[in-house]
Amino acid sequence: MSKKIYYLSTCSTCSRIITELGLKDKKFEFQDIKTEKITASQLAEMKKMAGSYEALFSRIALKYRALGLDKKKLGEDDYKKYILEEYTFLKRPVIIIKDKIFVGNSKNNIAAVKAEL
Repeated sequence: MSKKIYYLSTCSTCSRIITELGLKDKKFEFQDIKTEKITASQLAEMKKMAGSYEALFSRIALKYRALGLDKKKLGEDDYKKYILEEYTFLKRPVIIIKDKIFVGNSKNNIAAVKAEL
């Protein structure tokens, strides 16, 4: 997998980033995580690159508070389980370029993707 993006087509932030970076023109493989669920092996690959499941986990997902997860101490197995069960728990977008992974939509992260392209 040399260039891939895990994103949500209904997410305006993801759409803005895809447009801003011109990813549609750069031969990326796109995976809309709502219509094409993340597999355990894809998540394991992302974890290997990011260093932990926690690094891939979104605490701003609406269900994070709704399920009371903000009051629990979560471990790596929990992060993995929740991301696989509920796509909104994946911090997005996740952009993979060769052997590098960029997780989330922070300005620094997007600047790093831009530099990598």
